[in-house]
Amino acid sequence: MSSPSARRRPAALIIATAAVVVLAALAAVATRAGAADPPIRIGVIASYSGAYADYGRQFDAGMALWLAENGGRLAGRPVEIIRRDAPGAQPELAKRLAQELVVRDKVNVLAGLDFSPNAFAVGAVAREGRIPAIVMNAASSGITTQSPFVARVSFTVRQVSDPMGRWAARNGIVRAFTVVADYGPGHDAESAFTTAFAAAGGNVVGRLRVPLANPDFSAYVQRIKDEAPQAVFFFFPSGPMPRAFLKAAKDRGLEEAGIRLIATGEATDDSYLEATGDVALGLITSHHYSFAHDSAKNRAFVDGIARIAGTTMRPSYFSVAAYDGMQALALALEKTGGSLDGEAVMKALSGLSFESPRGPITIDAGTRDIVQTVYIRRTERVNGALINVEFDRFEAVTDPTTP
Repeated sequence: MSSPSARRRPAALIIATAAVVVLAALAAVATRAGAADPPIRIGVIASYSGAYADYGRQFDAGMALWLAENGGRLAGRPVEIIRRDAPGAQPELAKRLAQELVVRDKVNVLAGLDFSPNAFAVGAVAREGRIPAIVMNAASSGITTQSPFVARVSFTVRQVSDPMGRWAARNGIVRAFTVVADYGPGHDAESAFTTAFAAAGGNVVGRLRVPLANPDFSAYVQRIKDEAPQAVFFFFPSGPMPRAFLKAAKDRGLEEAGIRLIATGEATDDSYLEATGDVALGLITSHHYSFAHDSAKNRAFVDGIARIAGTTMRPSYFSVAAYDGMQALALALEKTGGSLDGEAVMKALSGLSFESPRGPITIDAGTRDIVQTVYIRRTERVNGALINVEFDRFEAVTDPTTP
């Protein structure tokens, strides 16, 4: 029997093709409309192959939709998107690709950046080349402070983990266990949840860190069950790991033992939720975007992505960040009068506020990091589909490590 990811692959190929075709067509139209205008060149580094290839497809769809809504132009000029594939966490590859984009391809902006180690590496290239870099996903704290030429329009893991710690303590949970992937964002999630939970009166009674590569969760889940906490907070990157953990938790009977599961929104990423299946039902998560977010802006966004990429692809927080990254760049270029000077663009990005499909967002003037609403959601089946239903929120949340 094929895996869920294998069954999704034909649709994913259609989605990827649709997004690429739309972007190419828009670039061609924009070039014909203003042949004398040199294009604004945006170098996108992301996972376009391998286990996390959906990340790059989501980026493409979000950028394609923004361009479709804006005549394929930024600051009155055509746009050329140059993609480079850095599948997964490969900082050395990402750095080399960024150097090639800057030196050989003469890009004006670097963007994408799904994994944090890659974003740190590319930030150094942006600083050296004085090229603006817009982070559309990578979620480790400190990425923007590492380089003055980096701004983030996505989120940080700490930013969405801290509210879950506060929410859990407010809702009767006093003993919790944490399980996270053993890499930077996982450590951030563990630290932020633990700090916020303890400050609100909770006690973390155990911690586990698991490898990113094909962990067998059965022994980990049994250890949790033996400890008998009231709840387990977990963090894994979007994709196959959350489903594997949820299945192990179900098989080992954590729910029957009275142990609640809570997590960050990566566990129920809209793009993977149907493949995750009913093991996600009832899971409480904290995150900054849901496909089902109830606003006119989001309904238009979801409809637009369907036109761009087809109805088989649900927009996720990756496509929202890519869409918002293009909007942030457009607003910044309005402020610079169209100048792409790196320092001028970074100054213009700092302090920007606008309405996103996820709700109001701001790029903090001091840190160039994102400030936004974090929602508490429950996974439910609505009209036959699995949905992250928002039922509580924390407004204007910053990364808790921000000074």
